[in-house]
Amino acid sequence: MASGKRGRLAARSGLLLAGLALLAACGGDGGASAAGQAPCPRIVILAEGADLTRFRGNASGDLTAMTADARIAGFEATCDYGGRDRSRLDVRVTPRFEVERGPAAEGRIVELPWFVALTDAGDSAVLDRQGFASRVAFAPNVVRTGLQGQTARLSMPLGEGRRAADYTLRISLQLTPEELALNRARGPR
Repeated sequence: MASGKRGRLAARSGLLLAGLALLAACGGDGGASAAGQAPCPRIVILAEGADLTRFRGNASGDLTAMTADARIAGFEATCDYGGRDRSRLDVRVTPRFEVERGPAAEGRIVELPWFVALTDAGDSAVLDRQGFASRVAFAPNVVRTGLQGQTARLSMPLGEGRRAADYTLRISLQLTPEELALNRARGPR
């Protein structure tokens, strides 16, 4: 019995170490991996724009009037050098969404508007902003699903004192002022 517990503990430790090695390879600081992959800018999900809850009419807060509830569940990102002189960084970001169809939804299709925005090192200027709409089609008798959005492609200059870490790329759902107020009032989920 004791050897079985030790075996399971060793297996868990091995999985934990493998997971930590994968996290270290991702390099959240914008550094390049050991395999020579180009560094990525800092990529974040905008906290106030991570959730979207839509209601029918002006019934904000009434769960029986909810038509859809969505959140950005994560993203995949890859970065490659552009040009022979590596003077450009090409970034591809694909968000993942989790969506719930509300009791007041009139159909099985939900449109999720979202965007990516690239800012400079000081967060003082938006250098590029791209908007998208991902369509979610619910199967009959299904109220929850996940999907991947389109891949956003951005390009940024490097060299002349510019590095990938000098940029921040934000992913957010596109909210109305009322939806943003709801997110601010309830806080992060």
